[in-house]
Amino acid sequence: MAMIEVKNITKSYGDLTVLKDFSVDFHHSGVTVILGPSGTGKSTLLRCINGLEKTNQGDILVDGLSVNDKKNLKQIRMTCGMVFQHTVIFPHMNVLDNLIMSPMKLLKVPKGEAIDKARFYLKKVGLESKEKSMHNELSGGEQQRIAIARALMMNPKALLLDEITSALDPEMTREVQNVLESLAADGVCMLCVTHEMSFAKDVASRIIFLDGGRMVCDASKEDFFGSIRQENERIHKFLSFIGE
Repeated sequence: MAMIEVKNITKSYGDLTVLKDFSVDFHHSGVTVILGPSGTGKSTLLRCINGLEKTNQGDILVDGLSVNDKKNLKQIRMTCGMVFQHTVIFPHMNVLDNLIMSPMKLLKVPKGEAIDKARFYLKKVGLESKEKSMHNELSGGEQQRIAIARALMMNPKALLLDEITSALDPEMTREVQNVLESLAADGVCMLCVTHEMSFAKDVASRIIFLDGGRMVCDASKEDFFGSIRQENERIHKFLSFIGE
């Protein structure tokens, strides 16, 4: 069974339909990069999987639990950790306290164990020296790496990453990509909405291309940037437009 099963979902905002009878499965390993022009439902798909947006029709199962049943949402959000384009690190807490709060409250992890775990993930994202830092003492790239570490603290089976480098300069983007590449090497399942083709080329095992709320392509990285790019006019135009 797939870890995430998206079954014939449609999502509209008023008269605007951003996902149309859309279906796809995601399994327990691998990195899927979701590409496509703005407004084609990429971020909406992640938000629907996490239960932050309610679909108009269809269903999504996460480890067999339906997002349409509100009682499942807490478990689904722990299963699928989400990191947003604009991070929300609590400004009145230092980095360590930001990381240990949810595991202690939601998973009932003892404080000492939570601190040890937080230090492990801070080292993983290259920020072990920042545990006492406050929000305003961190760069944008550091804040995103902290947000990734905070998501990992909840033992997710998958990470949903929504344009997390889009507001960063190239140096900060590279910092975050290094962390994602390390997680990919560890076998962490990731669904990434991004315009960073370097990340897609380096890390993705699978690429999904959306246009107009529908799936145009679901292929391996090699096929997407190879034969499919040459054969599919829409994908060729998109990649050419963004300089690839």
